[in-house]
Amino acid sequence: MNASIPILIVLTILFILFWALIFSILILTIRALIKYLQSKSIKKEDIDFYKSLGEALKNARVQNNMTQEYVASSLNVSRQAVSKWENGTSDPSTTNLIALSKLYNVSADSLLKGFIKKEV
Repeated sequence: MNASIPILIVLTILFILFWALIFSILILTIRALIKYLQSKSIKKEDIDFYKSLGEALKNARVQNNMTQEYVASSLNVSRQAVSKWENGTSDPSTTNLIALSKLYNVSADSLLKGFIKKEV
């Protein structure tokens, strides 16, 4: 019975060290995640948010000082098509969306998600 007491003490110490290590790893992981999220956070003052693709398209066009006529001629579509895209009556095809993103110098993803970085 005397031999089991040192073994029990060693096992208790190992158990405590094991859980201390797990807890430390958890804390470090949470800190790293918080730091990552803060580094990737989008500042509200640097982003314009829009409710729809149409609003994002219109604001991107206006930010680039372009008219609907210019956009239409650049994409070889009618001005009415551009107007319908901007007021949400219809959506541009994938090909036209990619062309619009290149024309406006923004990603198609940002147009679809409804946000565009402000120009500095």
